[in-house]
Amino acid sequence: MTAMNQYGTKLEITAHSEWSQKFWDELFPAKERVSKHPLFLDMANGSLSLECFRSALLNFYPLVAHFPSYMAGALAKATSFSLEGVIDTRNWLIQNIKVEESHLRWYQDWARGFGLTAEMLNEVRPPAAMNAVNHFLWDVNFRGTLAESIAATNLAIEWATGDWTIQVYKGIQAYTEHPKVSINKRSLAWLRAHAHYDDLHPYEAMELIKRLCDKDPVLQKKAFLAAQEGLAYYELALDACYKLR
Repeated sequence: MTAMNQYGTKLEITAHSEWSQKFWDELFPAKERVSKHPLFLDMANGSLSLECFRSALLNFYPLVAHFPSYMAGALAKATSFSLEGVIDTRNWLIQNIKVEESHLRWYQDWARGFGLTAEMLNEVRPPAAMNAVNHFLWDVNFRGTLAESIAATNLAIEWATGDWTIQVYKGIQAYTEHPKVSINKRSLAWLRAHAHYDDLHPYEAMELIKRLCDKDPVLQKKAFLAAQEGLAYYELALDACYKLR
């Protein structure tokens, strides 16, 4: 499979080797706990309270807003061009950082559709349990290896997000009858992007991890643990938010 991004650059998705298949398979349960979290299931079927929905949109805003910065931390480390996979990773990050910046505007439109103001978004201080994922991503992207950065950010976070957005996008119309909610093309753009044309990102990220780590079992283990921990923090944030329902 060859993934073509919006800039026309190809990244060939290769068959898994034994270690990368094991990496993917062992990460799958943690991804499923996030993508099928009760918070998202309730969003998808329209039963999540408006208060809890707004809390999720508000307190996850820093994760979306800072996502390009996390990726920039990884990009700053992609300098050893003689090492396998580094140039491919550098090019991919450069292409996708700008895309993530566009997603910030779309997320703001979604939040506004649910009654949140720009001031509320920009001044939010998430509870510690919901903000821990941001601290982890800052740390791994500025202090971890390049493979750890890609694994935690672009594989773990984007893989789970791509999955849950598909179901939430299908069910979001359940909120159209609420007088304080506005569902339209603009407020659906972020969901639509992640549920549709962004679905290759985790597969591309896994391909980059394979290229960066293929000959180094130590790097493979570090990358796996980074992805696993990223998903654990994601789940922790969801648990904290869901208590508000």
